[in-house]
Amino acid sequence: MPPRRVPGQAPARASLNKHALDPNARRVRRAATLQPQPGGSFGSIRDPLPPPGSATRHRRVHARNSPASRPDSGPFSGLCVDNSASDRVDAAQPGSRHPPGQPRGAREETPPPAGARAHRPAAPSSPRAARPRTPPRRPARSRIARAPLGRTGLRAPGSGPGAWLPAARASRRRAGGGRGPRRAREEGGARAGGPSRRAGPAVRGGVGLGAGAAAMDADAGSQNPENGERRDPDRTAEEDARARAEFAALHGPALRASGVPERYWGRLLHKLEHEVFDAGEMFGIMQVQEVEEESEGEEAREARKKQPNPGGELCYKVIVTSENGLQAADPNSIFLIDHAWTCRVEHARQQLRQVPGLLLRMANLMGIGFHGELPSAEAEDLVLEEMWRFNQTYQLAHGTAEEKVPVWYIMDEFGSRIQHSDTPSFATAPFFYMPQQVAYTLLWPLRDLDTGEEVTRDFAYGETDPLIRKCMLLPWVPADLLDLSFSTPEPPAEHYQAILEENKEKLPLAISPVAYPCDHVFKVYTDIQQVLRHLTHPRFTFAQSEADADILYNFSHFKDYRRLSQERPNVLLNQFPCENLLTVKDCLASIARRAGGPEGPAWLPRTFNLRTELPQFVSCFQQRERRGQDNHWICKPWNLARSLDTHVTRSLHSIVRHRESSPKVVSKYIESPVLFLREDVGRVKFDVRYVVLLRSVKPLRLFVYDVFWLRFSNRPFALDDLDDYEKHFTVMNYDPEVVLKQVHYDEFIPEFEKQYPEFPWKSVQAEIFQAFTELFQVACAKPPPLGLCDYPSSRAVYAIDLMLKWDDRPDGTRVMQPQILEVNFNPDCERACRYHPGFFNDVFSTLYLDEPSHCHVTRLV
Repeated sequence: MPPRRVPGQAPARASLNKHALDPNARRVRRAATLQPQPGGSFGSIRDPLPPPGSATRHRRVHARNSPASRPDSGPFSGLCVDNSASDRVDAAQPGSRHPPGQPRGAREETPPPAGARAHRPAAPSSPRAARPRTPPRRPARSRIARAPLGRTGLRAPGSGPGAWLPAARASRRRAGGGRGPRRAREEGGARAGGPSRRAGPAVRGGVGLGAGAAAMDADAGSQNPENGERRDPDRTAEEDARARAEFAALHGPALRASGVPERYWGRLLHKLEHEVFDAGEMFGIMQVQEVEEESEGEEAREARKKQPNPGGELCYKVIVTSENGLQAADPNSIFLIDHAWTCRVEHARQQLRQVPGLLLRMANLMGIGFHGELPSAEAEDLVLEEMWRFNQTYQLAHGTAEEKVPVWYIMDEFGSRIQHSDTPSFATAPFFYMPQQVAYTLLWPLRDLDTGEEVTRDFAYGETDPLIRKCMLLPWVPADLLDLSFSTPEPPAEHYQAILEENKEKLPLAISPVAYPCDHVFKVYTDIQQVLRHLTHPRFTFAQSEADADILYNFSHFKDYRRLSQERPNVLLNQFPCENLLTVKDCLASIARRAGGPEGPAWLPRTFNLRTELPQFVSCFQQRERRGQDNHWICKPWNLARSLDTHVTRSLHSIVRHRESSPKVVSKYIESPVLFLREDVGRVKFDVRYVVLLRSVKPLRLFVYDVFWLRFSNRPFALDDLDDYEKHFTVMNYDPEVVLKQVHYDEFIPEFEKQYPEFPWKSVQAEIFQAFTELFQVACAKPPPLGLCDYPSSRAVYAIDLMLKWDDRPDGTRVMQPQILEVNFNPDCERACRYHPGFFNDVFSTLYLDEPSHCHVTRLV
């Protein structure tokens, strides 16, 4: 083992061997071990760690039965929301095109399938720690025992969430951190790193294992002669084999999907069960400074400044300190990394303000200079910007839409110091341990390493395209794409064919239109309660089974149109084949380019698919930045509504990193919306929802319901506080604790015309209807899968959400330009039914009886 250092001893100068150096670099690296801090952690953490139970730890992660779509009011809202009601883990599929557990075109309201609700780990890529700046020293009066990298106390056996034991003062410093320090003997005679046995239960008993566990491994039990693995001393060989088999059955799919070799699974189970954090036995955190050589040219100097670790400043490195190096074939060569902070993005600022010590810890971890005891808005902004260099993400594979919103986390000081390399020596992956309900990051080697070699990871893991990698590494490696065109033409036919196959949708055979007698009474099968309660037209009755129905009005998507067209061609539906081209945001942006060219039509905000058009977006962002244009953007999931996992930002790094969570588009945020004056609040954003009825594709027959619905923000609009939900969003009807401003359409129109007398609503609505017409014309212009399928038995109801923005015509005239935000299939019609009880009678009469004349609808096409 490497020589031990004691407190106060001068740091030893370490030399990195040839594997840790760039052989082509003409510079000298100076490395020195960090001064260890009390409590056993390496690093520059000179502030009190956040208290137990705060956002920095989530020892027990509770499932939410009634998740809210926006931040809670409590200080611990938005912590890691994990649901492990199942005893099964589904394997992750990193890099999949559609959101986990939900096919393209599916609605977020689709009930979750029975079974596991396990985590789907994202691709094992992790941000490099930003170059730290020297943090301020704490006053001498502050004497706080610090736990190694992320924990200040340990839960007492059988205690509740708030009962903790004080952290023992560690007698030894380690680089690799853990949940709790080793328990020192009361008489003070325990040797640092000496044997330490757990007291109490193996999982949550007493004061448990600490920063390193090599000493524990020495007395951990018998050696398995077959593979060199140690077996748990508390179990017989049969019990140990059974425990490993159960672990593999429960977690094997997720581990395989993350690429964790099976040779590590046995020791991983042991470390998880006993909370063994033994990275400190193998690794050390170093400070490295690159010194320029006088002979270095200007070109080489500029190139080096663009590297992740530019010279002239200190940066952190993690290196192998074990004198025997590290062997990838050793089953013990897998390590647990703790998570320092876990949150949802929309809760981050709230937690920085409300969780004691969190802001100071994050500022120190990120190398942000921080002065004073009270949080400041400037410090919060810096942390919220820098966090995208450190954030990692995972999400549930199954569950409700709210439960599947991605979770972001920052690893502890050890994990956050690991740097990037295009040829990494280690891999990482998030992992959720079901029995303890805790998320970790796993670290394992990709090759053998000698003493002094650096621990690195690939922050763009899994991506092979050089241009995409360049974009993904922007948070750490500056680059410009100003010479790249940001034009985004419509994707080729193969793109749409791949979407059709991905959705497993089978197109129908050609059939003749259905002809029913004019007095026919239709039997309707539906699983939508609003239809069951409000469809009262005498020519419609309800069937108890799909087999008896003339009309299938289903909540979920239908896939096998081919079979239906063969076996029951006369059955009418409430959906069209390939309608996901309208209802999924990336497809909507693609087909809209048929009307407006590569940049899209005037009625749709400029939109990029972050999966396929990331370089074009980066180029657009950087060119707008250079020209001084507004650069506020909004990230939206392809396939969710109600503003879930939707974020407004002007940070390029944030947008690039959001690509790693669920598939998203990024659209230009409407910086100059038409506002509505609320007497109780002021001038706020609002959006308008219209319901459109698609009767047929060929010929195109489209109607719009005469009543529209409005939603308002609750706070005056301004381009600040971008994480203030009630300022920048209008969806308020899903949280009972938030005020919903209800204004009916017939009240809105005269008030709108009073506020904007030069813009009569009739003329504004004409522009809106023209946008609807153009959208459906381009959606139906091409055969499937490039457009909606002409299936004579199909009908559909869509809700289109839109806003109005100010725009200038070439002649200088200022106009209100409609901006379509999204198209929703089978929308929530609760308000429509409440205030207009005959809504579904009008819908069914128009779509299935072809009798729109006496209904509250207007024909558009």
